[in-house]
Amino acid sequence: MSQSFSYLIGQYVEAKEIIINEGYVDELDWQFEVNLKDNTESEFLREAAWVILSSGMRETTIRSKFDEISSAFLNFESAEKIVSQAEQCRFDAFKCFKHAKKIDAIVSVAFRVFFDGYDEIRKSIEFYGADFLKSLDFIGPATSYHLAKNIGVNVAKPDRHLCRVANVTGFGSVDDLCNEISSITGDTVAVVDLVIWRFATIRSDYLSWFKIAH
Repeated sequence: MSQSFSYLIGQYVEAKEIIINEGYVDELDWQFEVNLKDNTESEFLREAAWVILSSGMRETTIRSKFDEISSAFLNFESAEKIVSQAEQCRFDAFKCFKHAKKIDAIVSVAFRVFFDGYDEIRKSIEFYGADFLKSLDFIGPATSYHLAKNIGVNVAKPDRHLCRVANVTGFGSVDDLCNEISSITGDTVAVVDLVIWRFATIRSDYLSWFKIAH
């Protein structure tokens, strides 16, 4: 292992300790344990809604509104319930989150799950991975990886924080960065992603923290 890569691993391990000490151990445990095979329809609907709402917005903003939005969508109990009360769900959700396209996209995902069946949706994700998720409304190239990771696919999401860290550490992509750290630490790629992303949200100096001197 090169000296520069050893430095990066050391910084990663310390960053992980910092976010644990900041109270995010449950988040890490959740990411480690989440598994697509065990994912339920309700969990999928909830995570799809979270990712759709989060696109282009701060996590803290969505977190502050998500309980209210969940209630509007009948706590994502099932696609059938949302479909049967789609207009009321849409109306109630819009009252607390005034972004019609995102609200409509959540309704659209519920219709897709209802008509295709969640078992078929899950099989498609197992076979095609994040590429399949791009067929859902308001799920794009980056957010497809965000959703895949949140439902238990072992991938990293190419969001702005991860892309910046990959750049300053000399890696060609977020995948390369997270796979290399994963191979040394034993953390899954998804957990590596979460450690770097969460550290970036709580430390404004995250780029200089990870930057490898040349």
